[in-house]
Amino acid sequence: MYLALLVIFLQCSGVYTQERVFTFNSVEIRVEPSVKVKNGAPMSIICRADISKSANFHLQHNITIFKDGKLVFMIVSDKGVARYEVPVARSSDTGDYECTVKADGKTKSSNSLHVWVTGMTKPILTAEKREVLEGEVVKLRCELPEEVPPLHFFFRKIKMNSTPKEKHVFEAYRNFSVVEFSVEEGDNILQFDCFGKRNVKLELESSEPSNRTLVTVKEPFIKPSLIIKSSSNITEGDRIEFECSTVVARMRDIEIILQKNKTILNSVRDEKLLKYSAVATLEDSGEYLCKVEQGRASKTTKLNVVVAELFPKPILSASMSKLDENKELTLSCSISGFRKANFSILRRNSNGDIWLKNSRNLTMRVNVNDTGSYICKAEVKGIVKESKPVRISVYAPVSKPTLSVVSGLPEVVLGKPLQLICRLMTGTPPITFTFYKGNEVKKVVINDTYATFLDENIRQNDKRGYKCDARNNHSSGMKTSNILNITVIVPIRNASLGSIPYGEVEDGSGTAFLCSVEEGSWPIHFRIFKKTDHDTLLYEKTESTDRIVWHKETMSRQDTGTYYCMVSNRAKVNVKSHPITINVILASWQKGVIAAFVLILIAGAITLTVWWFLCKKKKAKGSSMEMSRSALATNSTNEKLARQHNDGDYYSGSGYIEDGENHMKSTDENKGPDLESAEVEYTEVEVSTLDPHRAPVQKGTETVYSEIRKANNDSMENRHSNLHWTATGQSPHEYSYWSGFQYYVYRMVSLKACGTDWYLVVLVTEENTRAS
Repeated sequence: MYLALLVIFLQCSGVYTQERVFTFNSVEIRVEPSVKVKNGAPMSIICRADISKSANFHLQHNITIFKDGKLVFMIVSDKGVARYEVPVARSSDTGDYECTVKADGKTKSSNSLHVWVTGMTKPILTAEKREVLEGEVVKLRCELPEEVPPLHFFFRKIKMNSTPKEKHVFEAYRNFSVVEFSVEEGDNILQFDCFGKRNVKLELESSEPSNRTLVTVKEPFIKPSLIIKSSSNITEGDRIEFECSTVVARMRDIEIILQKNKTILNSVRDEKLLKYSAVATLEDSGEYLCKVEQGRASKTTKLNVVVAELFPKPILSASMSKLDENKELTLSCSISGFRKANFSILRRNSNGDIWLKNSRNLTMRVNVNDTGSYICKAEVKGIVKESKPVRISVYAPVSKPTLSVVSGLPEVVLGKPLQLICRLMTGTPPITFTFYKGNEVKKVVINDTYATFLDENIRQNDKRGYKCDARNNHSSGMKTSNILNITVIVPIRNASLGSIPYGEVEDGSGTAFLCSVEEGSWPIHFRIFKKTDHDTLLYEKTESTDRIVWHKETMSRQDTGTYYCMVSNRAKVNVKSHPITINVILASWQKGVIAAFVLILIAGAITLTVWWFLCKKKKAKGSSMEMSRSALATNSTNEKLARQHNDGDYYSGSGYIEDGENHMKSTDENKGPDLESAEVEYTEVEVSTLDPHRAPVQKGTETVYSEIRKANNDSMENRHSNLHWTATGQSPHEYSYWSGFQYYVYRMVSLKACGTDWYLVVLVTEENTRAS
């Protein structure tokens, strides 16, 4: 039962879910009447949602309208349409609009729509004062009440019969602006207005002009008057008087100024009248200006004045302008067409003119200190005029010039320029200097006391001397210096280093180093170095030659290395030779000693080889002889050999079979001088190890050489040519054997020769066991 109810519920809920299915097809936004709306007209922003549903069911829509991303309108409706009404569109309504529709968890937005409200509201202009004085300011305020910043404000000052003056102000955060206009001279009735502009899609849109505001201007004072109290025909020497006056509404801060050519002649403050008088001169002709100032207001009046000349400027003349010292000079002062004047002659000086004489004429004997400018002055009726200056030059004769090299020494490096200087001890400038190379003129210089000449064409074998002469305007004429001969220094070129012997030197012998140059002026400074971490100076010498030889008496192995020489002269350029390498080798006697030592080693090696070969050969021969003797003695010794083996005794030697008597007898016979002088000989033997419990003999694998005495007869050699040894057990390298009643103990000593391990067997003890 419950299962059936669950199935029915699920089916019903599935049917209900299918009935509430919907989807947004689109969301659109539009504006009426158009996207461009005139300022002040109504407009409507309409948002419509197109929705598809599976069946008719009630659906709530949440519709939101945004302008420039900010919420401006929102409504909840069961219809898919919303209308945002703007009764009066303003420029602030310009922007990008879009709408968003939300329904049952789903959201859909429209595209953006740009709406442009064209035109701007009319600005409002107000003035702080409607009546002002000249020099004051008019403060204006322009407002765009329904506009949104940023905004541009433009103010205009309109004056009759003149171009309006305009001021521009940008306001980023407010919809009004304030400016000030100054009231200038001549302003009486002024009109002001303003208008605004804003940026729309990178374009400036302008408002209509505001209302015009009228401002009346009052004068704080009238334009000043400037007059001359004396006669209108003014001549030099007459007194001239000026008066400047005005009418002022209030006296506070009033100032009157009289000036000529921007030079202020007189001024008064808080007064209505200014007076100025002076004796007229020709320089007083020109334009005069009277200026009245109060606060920012100012008014001016101009007057042109002409002063007639009473007498012309005097003229100063000289008997001559250039003359030798101790000559007479006459100066005369005169006025063309006018003789009644007081004359004086003066000399110009930086600290003030120097009076010479109150006279029309002056005669004097001059010296060089009288060189300068002279003037004369003439005075008539208190008017003083001066002449143009006359330049007088007095010359002393030039002394004999001295020619020298600027660097000091009369020499020059080949390829470098030579700078000469020509000097004078006395002589009135300007002086003309002339430089010669040989008889050829090289340079002419006009200077005061010296002149220089730069010769850049120096050749090695140039034998021409230099000289200079000097002259001025003195009548004595020209003076010439002595001839200066220059030494041309040739720089070092191509230094080289050699040695005798070259390359290899025997230890203990001497070496001669030769350092030479291909070209260079003497004296030459030679230095010989050996290359090390810090190059070592070995030898240095200065010689007037192009080569030097340095003998090093004894060379050692430490002198092996690289050598070079450094050469310089007065050209002060170091020239380095190519390096040479010297190896110090062994001397001949050292080589002989080494050769002898090597030969000895070789001879020893050869001797050892021959000895080894002979030893091998002798071993083979001894084995053959022992085997023969054993065969012959087999019958006589079998019984004895059997008995000895039964007793446990051991006899060394596989082919050496002999009774004790014979062995004893042979031993006794060989003792004596011959035995003591017998040669030591080495033979190869096989070593057998003696069992400590006297077990049967076991043959060892180690091969040794035994030391035996070589007898004068062959029997001794044959008897001891091949033996078998037995270890004693006393030492790892001791061995023993019995021969009859004689007991021998030998010690084996190891050595290495010819790349092989050798063993030397040395006799340790020899005991006679016959009694035992």
